[in-house]
Amino acid sequence: MGDTRKDIENIRCEEMAMPAKMYRLDLKNLIFTIMMGALGNVLFLLSETVLSWGQIALDISHIGTLIAALYGGPIAGLIAGLLVGLGPGLYFGYIGGSLGLLGLVCLPVGKALTGFFAGLLARWLKVERRASSSLMTIPIVLMGYVPECIFTVFFFKVLVAILLPFAAQFLIPFLVPILIKAWIEMGIMSFFMAALIGNNGFSDFVRQHFGRGGTTNSRIFKN
Repeated sequence: MGDTRKDIENIRCEEMAMPAKMYRLDLKNLIFTIMMGALGNVLFLLSETVLSWGQIALDISHIGTLIAALYGGPIAGLIAGLLVGLGPGLYFGYIGGSLGLLGLVCLPVGKALTGFFAGLLARWLKVERRASSSLMTIPIVLMGYVPECIFTVFFFKVLVAILLPFAAQFLIPFLVPILIKAWIEMGIMSFFMAALIGNNGFSDFVRQHFGRGGTTNSRIFKN
């Protein structure tokens, strides 16, 4: 009975400390977040080479962002998203596109929005405490992408139109196909992330990196 009371008190203390822990990253968590940013860039390179069919490439770079966000919280997701966006920013800014500095700056911002809001939703909904954490991952990932989707529309309709008028007539018609493709990719990645979070072996591995500095307790995403 005494042990049960202690467990309840510990959980209450963790919940009271949750707002601070949501936004805290120690060095170990930061390193792992950077690793997820690197993973996202590797996946982007694969997307533009191995997973490319003609003019269509399946971009799964957000997997790095989402792992950091769902396991590490909103700040980890934001940082990972910024890093993941550097590869697409460079590619579409200077290598395979003509967006220039605008692309290099704005593409990481868009991906950071997804990382931040996906992590925020996961913490607010306390997914780590739910038996259905794997299933809840799907709507969280999809809802987390909404701010980036809105930002993408703003990017094309406003920023590109004003700052890159010479390219606007060519780029803006691609907005709808880009958004359709992005939602399909996020749908695929939402199911992939649900499978990862439902895998206790993977979650145990991530817990070694995102400890109490990045999560509310040591039982994250365990069904």
